[in-house]
Parts: sequence; C-alpha cells; structure tokens
Amino acid sequence: MSLETFFEKFHLFAEAPNSVIKLREMVLHLAVRGLLTDRDTETECIKQSYIDEPSSEALPVNWRLLNFGKFCDIQGGNQPPKSQFSSESRPGYVRLFQIRDLGENPVPTYIPTETTNRFCREGEILIGRYGASVGKIFWAQDDAYNVALAKFIFPEDALLPKFAYLVLRSDFFQAKIAGASRSAQAGFNKGDLAAIDFPLPPIVEQKRIVAKVDELMALCDLLETQQQERDMQRAALARASLARFANAPTPANLNFLFHDSYTIVPADIRKSILSLAVQGKLVPQDPNDEPAAGVLAKILAERSVAVAKRQISPMKAYPPAALGDLTFDLPSGWEIARMCELLMEMQTGPFGSSLHKCDYKFGGTPVINPASLKDGKIVPIKEMAVGAETLDRLATFKLGAGNIVLARRGEMGRCAVVTEHEREWLCGTGSLILRLPKAIYAPYLAMLIGTPGAREYLGGASVGTTMQNLNQSILARMSLAVPPLAEQRRIVAKVNQLMALVDQFEAQLEASQETATSLINAVVAELTAEA
Repeated sequence: MSLETFFEKFHLFAEAPNSVIKLREMVLHLAVRGLLTDRDTETECIKQSYIDEPSSEALPVNWRLLNFGKFCDIQGGNQPPKSQFSSESRPGYVRLFQIRDLGENPVPTYIPTETTNRFCREGEILIGRYGASVGKIFWAQDDAYNVALAKFIFPEDALLPKFAYLVLRSDFFQAKIAGASRSAQAGFNKGDLAAIDFPLPPIVEQKRIVAKVDELMALCDLLETQQQERDMQRAALARASLARFANAPTPANLNFLFHDSYTIVPADIRKSILSLAVQGKLVPQDPNDEPAAGVLAKILAERSVAVAKRQISPMKAYPPAALGDLTFDLPSGWEIARMCELLMEMQTGPFGSSLHKCDYKFGGTPVINPASLKDGKIVPIKEMAVGAETLDRLATFKLGAGNIVLARRGEMGRCAVVTEHEREWLCGTGSLILRLPKAIYAPYLAMLIGTPGAREYLGGASVGTTMQNLNQSILARMSLAVPPLAEQRRIVAKVNQLMALVDQFEAQLEASQETATSLINAVVAELTAEA
C-alpha cells in the first residue's frame, strides 16, 4: 500500500487509538530516511565539508550522516532568580521563555536584560531538557530562554532549519535521545548527544522533503478535524440516546445505546442503568407486592427481637429521612429511609497490622480490606490472613453469608456480598460489615451502594486528611429509596441482564479497536519496512 492510498483509506483505521498521531509519526519516519520523495542522485551532491563516513543506518546512496559531536552543539538557557521575574513588560526587560510558554497556555514572564546571556530568535530550534518535556522540540521566539530549554546549534549551510526540526521530532532522533537521557530529571548534556548522527540529504532534497511533509501534515490536520467533528456528533447522539433511555428504559431505547453509528462509553451506560434502577424506572411496579412500608416494619421488628436477646446492640437513632433528600419522585409502593433503618448491625473491622501474619493458602483465614474488593467480588490477598491462634479472639468480626463488606478507604462505594465460600472470613480494619435483615435483598443493597449518587455522597462525606475514611455515622445517615422486597429482586435481575449486554458491547468495542490498531500497525510496518 502506498502512502497516498493509506491516506485515502484512513477511515478504515480511524477507530484505532491515536491513529492520527501514529500517522504523523510515520510521515516523519519516512521523511528523514528519504522514503517520502523522489531523488535525483546524479545531479545533487552533498556539501563536502560536512561529509561523514556512511554508517549502518539505512539511508539513500547520496545521503550522509552529520555527527553531532563534530558539527553541532546545544546551548542551555539561564535561570535568573524568581525575585527578578515580572508578569509585565518593562523598559530594560526581556521575555523569558519557559516550556509552558511554548504551548497553548503561555504565562508571560519578563526578566532584566542584564540577568541573562542566553537569547534566541524566531526560527531557531529549542529542545526540552528536563522532566516530562525531555526531547520535546519547539520553534523559538525572540528573547531569552530558561535552563529547562537548550538551543540546537547546527551548520545551516548543511541543514535547513525546517528539515532539522523534522529530524529532531522524528524517531530517528527521539529514540536516541531517550537512550542518551540519564533520567527525566537529570536530562541530558552535550556529551550525551555527541555520538548521535543526523541524516544529511542534499539541500535540494531537504527542501522537497519539507514541502512534502507540510503537505501531508496539512492532510493530518484535516483528518484530525474530521475525527473531532465526528466525535462531537457521536457525543451528541450518545447524550440523546442516554436521555431517551432514562426517560423511557424500554428495549427499543436500550438498543439505541448500542448503535453502530456512534459510541457511548460503556461506563456511562452502566451508570445510567444503575441510576434508573434505584429510581424505580427499570422495572414496572407491581401492586401485588408488599409495600416497602411493610418491609421497614419487618426490619424494625426483627431488630427489636435481636436487641432484646442481646444478639446485637441498639442502632443509634437519627432524624427521619425526608423526601427532599432524593433527587427523583418516589415510585408507588416505595419508602424513603436511612441506611441504619435497613441494617441489623454495622461493624468496623479490628485495628492492628500485627493481625495479618499468615498466608491464607497455608491454613490462614483471609482478612478482607479494601484491596480485596474488586468488581463486586471478594478476592483474598495472600499476606492478609491470620492463624488459628488469633482467630478465636476475633470471632465477632467473622463474615456471614449474605453480609455486605464495604470499603472505608480509597474509592468509596466498593463493596461485595459475602458468599457461602467466604463465610467465616474476617473483616479488616479498612472495611465495614453490614449485617442485613431478612427483608433486604443483599445484592440490591450492594448495587445501591455502588450507584453514582451513593458513591458521590460517601466520597463527599468521608472524613480524614491524609487518608479519607468512611465512618459508621456517615453511612448510617445516608438517605435511600426502598422498594418492596419482590421488586428489589426484579431490579437486580434486570440490572444483571443489562450489564451482561454492556459487557458484550464493551468486548465488541475493544475487539474493534484492537483490529483497527493491528491493521494500522501492519500498514505502518509495511510502509516503513524499507527504512
């Protein structure tokens, strides 16, 4: 496939991540190796004074290598004290260019002229020397430059500035400077670059290459603009489809979320499904269900009996939840309640890192902390376990089947329902155990805790400076919309069904992107095979 055909067929690769970036890189790769333009090897010649011996680099027959150590140099900038900086231009001051000033959001800084002897002019080339900008290439502007930049000095009768700029930005130079840089912070110096050779075509050919690259980069700009316009249109369609599904979550409107002509981020679909689920909009209400008021009465009765038997401690009372706490209208048969009204007991795990001494694979009992909660499941961590000698005194922290384990740290809202397999495991200090009454369906409550609204509440209300922690009081006060028990089960079943569709959709998207990426990589490899 020729480069021209590649551009014509670019729409086939457009779904690959960073496809235009790869295209620009390929253009530069071909350009500095003489594979982008036709050559006249008979009439063109190299300037004799700069001819270096040919090397193993695969270059055209009448190209040579210009050694940095022999013919080039860099000149680092100055760094006057910040006490002399001014945000406004003054008589006797010059502009001090820093890396940030060569991007889209410059912050002009001026310094007294006598504080620097490092000046640049428009059309010269600067190289980033430190940090994340190591190796980045910039066109200079008139005035001074600071220590994070180095001016590239080269024989302009051998290298055209625009061709030198292309070489510096290409993988020909970037790969070598990455190897030469001692570290992102230490950057590089002249000695680190001494062994680097620059491809040196005849001046006439440099001009042709620059013209061709300008032409192709303009096409890249056009493709990038088209991609951005396409993405904006897709985003608008995606928002409309999500709104349509939110207003009427029917199977037909669900299909619009998986439309071929645009892409909705799977995470957004999942959030939409969860939000609709806990607002009672995902499944119809059934008047034959026992209303949630009966659910709350049964919970209160069950908890009262357990307290009387001293099986649990009384739950701290909070003011009743109000309808104003919700952002949606309460469906028929639902009630509003605080989290504490839906639980039998809430418990924080034991403190003390000394508890975690065993490998659970060799007889230890796993201790469940936030790192163990992954994608709604409990995954034991090898080193987080206790031995039999410790287990007896921690019996009150054992998990029971149907309990919910909730993370108190990190990403708030991570939780999992305890299965029979995990029964008797222990709750760690970074987690909470929620012991549920019979009238609450554990998968529904776990799903509710993971909704965007609940996570926002838990994250915003959590306490702590160096590490955010979720305490029992914050969780207990959270207002929730409570559906009938039968509806809780129907909602979970529906959510599981829809989430399975989203998983399929996400897998298709990933496969499509992998295919596009493989295709563009194969074509790039084919086009650059001669280099």
